[in-house]
Amino acid sequence: MPSVFIKTYGCQMNERDSEAVAAQLVAKGYTLAPSEAAADVILLNTCSVRDFAEQKAIGKMQNIAADVRKNRPDVVLGFMGCMAQSRGQELIDRLPDVDLVLGTQKFHHAADYLDEILAGHRDKIVDVAVEPGSEATIREHLLNGNAQKSVTAFVSIMQGCNQYCTFCIVPYTRGEERSRGIPDIVAECRQLVSQGVKEITLLGQIVTSYGKRGGSSREAKVESREPENFLPSTLDSRPSTTKSPFVQLLDAVHEIEGLERIRFTSPHPKGYGDDLIQAYARLPKLVESAHLPVQSGSDRVLKLMHRGYTRERFLGIIKKLRRARPDIGITTDIIVGFPGETGDDFEQTLSLAREVQFDNAYIFKYSQRRDTPAAEMPDQVPLKIREERNHRLLETVNEIGKRKYDTFIGRQVQILVEGPSKKNPARMTGRTRCNKIVVFEGSERHRGQLLDVKITRAGSFTLYGDPAVVSL
Repeated sequence: MPSVFIKTYGCQMNERDSEAVAAQLVAKGYTLAPSEAAADVILLNTCSVRDFAEQKAIGKMQNIAADVRKNRPDVVLGFMGCMAQSRGQELIDRLPDVDLVLGTQKFHHAADYLDEILAGHRDKIVDVAVEPGSEATIREHLLNGNAQKSVTAFVSIMQGCNQYCTFCIVPYTRGEERSRGIPDIVAECRQLVSQGVKEITLLGQIVTSYGKRGGSSREAKVESREPENFLPSTLDSRPSTTKSPFVQLLDAVHEIEGLERIRFTSPHPKGYGDDLIQAYARLPKLVESAHLPVQSGSDRVLKLMHRGYTRERFLGIIKKLRRARPDIGITTDIIVGFPGETGDDFEQTLSLAREVQFDNAYIFKYSQRRDTPAAEMPDQVPLKIREERNHRLLETVNEIGKRKYDTFIGRQVQILVEGPSKKNPARMTGRTRCNKIVVFEGSERHRGQLLDVKITRAGSFTLYGDPAVVSL
C-alpha cells in the first residue's frame, strides 16, 4: 500500500485533525512515511490565522512540487485544513501540481479521495463544502507512534466558531459552532483510557461554547447560566444549581475510571461563569491550568476586536480562578498592533501583563486576513511599530516568566511522564498539573507514571528535576 507523510501547521486542533486523518489512512492499509522524501502521498494540513502561516505552507508545497515532479511524478500532493477551506480551487489554479484540496469539514473523506486519485479514477479533487455531522467524524487516534504507547490524547468536542472577532478568519474556515453529544465524547475518552491514556485535552475553537448551539444530544442543549452582564464579584461558594453544557461534559469525563487528568483549550473569557470556576475547585482531575486569551489590555481595542468583555471583567475572572486554585498556571494570547492601537492602548496591554503575571503568553503581531472586518479598518499600524511592540511585550512576558519559573526551584512537584524529551531523547520529560514542562533523568519504564520530582533548576520555560529524588 502507499505511504503517506502529513505535515501540520498551526494549532492543536490542526494536530488532532492530522492525527485522525493518519489513523484513518493506516486503518485502510496505508503506511506512515518518516519523511516527505519517502512518501507516495504528501499532505500539508494548513493554518490561516496569520498570513505568514499561509505563505509558509504555499512555499513548502512549491518546493515539494518542484522536486517530486522532476524525480517522482506519481507522488500525490494535497492541501488540507483552514487554508484549503479558505482558498479552495484557487490553490490548484496557483499550484497545478496539487491533486487534492480538502476542507475542514471533509477530513474523513481523505482515504476515499486518495484511493480514487491513486487508482486513476479522478484527476483533481477539491472539496470544501459544508457537511452536516462532520463534528462527530474525527474519532480515530494514533496511539502507538514509535512502538510506544501515548500517555496523552486530544479529543475534539466541537467544531466551528460563532464569535466573529474582527481579526479572525476561523469562523469562515471552520464554520459555525457544532457540538458532539456528551455520550459520544465520553465513549471516545473511555476507549482512549482503556488503551493507556492518562490525560485528555478537550478541544474546540471556543471550547467553553460547547453545547450552546448546534448540540447533537439532549445533554448538550441545556441552557447555559452564564450571564451576559457578568461583573467581577466574589465567587459564590454555593454550588451552581444549573451547569453550563461544558461543565456537564467535564463532570461526565471526570467520572471515567483510570483517567488521571483533564485539560481543555481554547476557551473564551465569556465562557468563564461561576460554574466553570467552581469546577476547578471541586474536580480533582481538572488540572490547575488555564489558557485564557485576552488579546489586549485596552477596552477600546477589545471593543474594536469584538471580544465581548472588558479589562475589568478579565481581571475579575483571573482573581476568581486564583481564589479557587491558588497554584493555577495561567497563560494567554495577545495581539499587538491591531488596527488603531495607539501607544496608550499598548501601554495598557503591558500593564495588564504585569498585573496578571502570566506564566507565559503567546504574542502575535497583527496580521491582515482577507474578508475580515479588521483588514478594512483605518489606521493600520505600520510593521515597524508592530515589531517594536512585539519585542517590548515579549521582554516583559519573559521577565515575568523567569521569575515565576524560578520559584519552583527546590520544590517537589508531581509530573505525568510523557516520554523522551524532544530536545534530548536520552532524558525523559513530563508536565506538572499547572502545565510546566519538566525534564529529568529517567527511563522508558517511567512513561505514563505520576512521579514526584524535586526541581533543581529552571531554564527558558522548562524545569529540570533531580533524578536522585524521583519516586520510583
